[in-house]
Amino acid sequence: MNAIDLIIQKRNGGALSREEISFLVKGYTDGSIPDYQMAAFMMASFLQGLSESEMVSLTETMLHSGEVLDLSEIPGIKVDKHSTGGVGDKISIVLAPLVAACGVKVPMISGRGLGHTGGTLDKLESIPGFQTTVSTAVYRKQLAEIGVVMIGQTKDIAPADKKMYALRDATGTVEYIPFIAASILSKKLAEGADALVLDVKCGSGAMMQSEQDARVLAETMTRLAESFGTPTTAFLTDMNNPLGHATGNWPEIVECIDCLHGNGPDDVMEVTIALAVEMLLAGKVVSSQEEAKELCNSAISSGRAFEKFVEMVEVQGGSAQAIRDPASRNENRVEVVVHASQSGVIKWIDSRDIGRASVVLGAGRATKEDSVDPLAGIILTVKPGDTVQIGESIALIQASTNAHIERTIPVMMAAFKFDEETPKEGSRLLSKYQNGRWVNP
Repeated sequence: MNAIDLIIQKRNGGALSREEISFLVKGYTDGSIPDYQMAAFMMASFLQGLSESEMVSLTETMLHSGEVLDLSEIPGIKVDKHSTGGVGDKISIVLAPLVAACGVKVPMISGRGLGHTGGTLDKLESIPGFQTTVSTAVYRKQLAEIGVVMIGQTKDIAPADKKMYALRDATGTVEYIPFIAASILSKKLAEGADALVLDVKCGSGAMMQSEQDARVLAETMTRLAESFGTPTTAFLTDMNNPLGHATGNWPEIVECIDCLHGNGPDDVMEVTIALAVEMLLAGKVVSSQEEAKELCNSAISSGRAFEKFVEMVEVQGGSAQAIRDPASRNENRVEVVVHASQSGVIKWIDSRDIGRASVVLGAGRATKEDSVDPLAGIILTVKPGDTVQIGESIALIQASTNAHIERTIPVMMAAFKFDEETPKEGSRLLSKYQNGRWVNP
């Protein structure tokens, strides 16, 4: 068996066996197959397509390229959630402690942001002292003791994925759905969760621009996860407008704190509660959606969800003081008010433009090597449907310094689309994929 023959076979539209795909992935991971040959295989797969069995084989090999955690010694059903990411998407940070406070253990391995979509790890690391890198032993201990852990991918989890993702990024094959699904699930299946809930976003501020592509991705990931014995439900959610008011790392943490106190934006809470309900049902601590909603509302109103978040922050080295009193960091922050350049009804706030403005400001990364300003962000003071007059506040720009604010403003202003009529208010929840069919969420 050699790489050239397999590349030619794939190039010509042939299918590869489990053993052949394993040979390529393992060889690339250990360095015996060079990057130019793996790049050729990726492009051949992109152009000719991968069958269902090839996709399963690819995921399986990537999954078993490193440590696969067995958390069966920890009582209860462990449930995780994964989002494909979007502008203002801070759902995981509210969701994980909420679900844990309701009695379901949440093992969550998250990622960093790149481009206009933010990353959960960057948000968490904006909390002074918070550690996103822990050993497997600490990961297990924390999950068993407090019921929730949020960390980054370790070097032992799916190392093939880490290497292959970097190559996809350099070869124009990032957006191929089987590669996306294999990449996500090789990590998620390795972390030891028993069930999975997916939040697949679509629209201008998401990885998947079209609803149809997002549906295909949701179906693909659900089928793939369930082929490995992991029950999975996928939600399709709208990301044409930014989620919530805040975009940026620490600003989004502040909004998460508001959510856990029961004062968060309606759209953030809508998505959070829907996903939480599904996770509680998967964890079998409730028997109905109504019971799950009541449990979530009780966890928030009683303060249990917020205290669970504080507990997680403390255990992972973060400052509980910063979480209990987020305004204590305001003295180190520059803030500029942005005013409306025209009067009218806000029809749409383009997520992609807000995301691009955040990157210019320093809240996100243009490349993996870029550093981020943890205090930088954009706080929208209006939402679609609001009527504004020229000169009224529409946003606050926050940062550690004013170095990039002037460059940020015109990019951000391009996001605001005006109309004379109030747009119809729609739900963020578009659909739910479960048991092989789409249903109303």
